Amino acid sequence: MELGSIYFYPVKSTGGHEVGEAEVQPWGLAGDRRYLVVDEGRRPMSARENPVMLACVAEPDGDSVTLTGPHAAPLRVTPTSHRFVADVWGTPVEVTDCGDDAAGWMSALIGRPGRLAWLDDPTRRPVNPAYGEPQDRVSLADGYPLLLTSTTSLAQVDEWVAQTAASLGEPPPAPLSMRRFRPSVVVDGADVPFAEDAWQRLRIGEVEFRVVKLCDRCVMTTVDPETTAKGKEPIRTLARHRRWDGKTWFGVNLIPDGTGKIAKGDPVTVL
Repeated sequence: MELGSIYFYPVKSTGGHEVGEAEVQPWGLAGDRRYLVVDEGRRPMSARENPVMLACVAEPDGDSVTLTGPHAAPLRVTPTSHRFVADVWGTPVEVTDCGDDAAGWMSALIGRPGRLAWLDDPTRRPVNPAYGEPQDRVSLADGYPLLLTSTTSLAQVDEWVAQTAASLGEPPPAPLSMRRFRPSVVVDGADVPFAEDAWQRLRIGEVEFRVVKLCDRCVMTTVDPETTAKGKEPIRTLARHRRWDGKTWFGVNLIPDGTGKIAKGDPVTVL
């Protein structure tokens, strides 16, 4: 098996970048989800409820980021010195405000008030202790430093989705983009679909990872990342084949046990 794709998402719940290589840090890929948008209650705003957020693309440059979107001119943002505590899925996390210009830009994009904030110190947020060690940390990703998916598994989902459409008399669907699942790393060459469910440790290039849990999926996967339009797939079909414990599953969460560079084409070895 080999590493087929690498993605990172500078601002949580906005558009991402596919890159040829990336630096693995203890809390995730370098530059990944160090920014987030919060609502008036200082809770994360998500493309689950605000699909237009996917139309925002952020380009990081040191401690600054440039925002690009369909509604306004690009905006270069530098965090201020003001900090506040955000409620990141039940965990209080101190973040740095990015100022009124960034707030106005994001609010205009989303259509409701939002503020952009930066996690200046990624060691502040621990992972869920039920799955991690006391020293494990995560940036502003949903729960864990990296998410791994497999092209073999996606091919199976595409086959299932086509079967669903045929059974309902719907037109044949186009293949799903892996971008819907917002992975960090994508593995090519797995022998069977969902082989990753059983992995416990793996090495990508020279960096080792723990596979700590399967990833439960939400309606965000039903938003087309290119058009931001909502549909029914893949959740409609995944729920028929990959639903247990009240959740629907695709991909696995990783915690790094080392740091270093990974690159497209690196060997992927299950340990």
